[in-house]
Amino acid sequence: MGGFGGGKPDTSAAEESLRLQREETKRARAAAEEEKRTLAEQMSGSKRARRVGGKRMLLAQRVTPETGVDEEEQKKMLGTKA
Repeated sequence: MGGFGGGKPDTSAAEESLRLQREETKRARAAAEEEKRTLAEQMSGSKRARRVGGKRMLLAQRVTPETGVDEEEQKKMLGTKA
């Protein structure tokens, strides 16, 4: 009374799929943790700058090496009217 087929079913495709799924989950989790850490560092830096830096942080946000200070901002900083 032999069995029909007589061996284990082939599950290699399912195992491979599961392995790939676990790798993808691991990569996504690592990316999310990196993004979370980067955001926390930025928030911590800006908080410290607001506490310690006074108005310097505001100026740093308006002025960039590429664009400099525009005329309107310069008038505001100097307190002159057009």
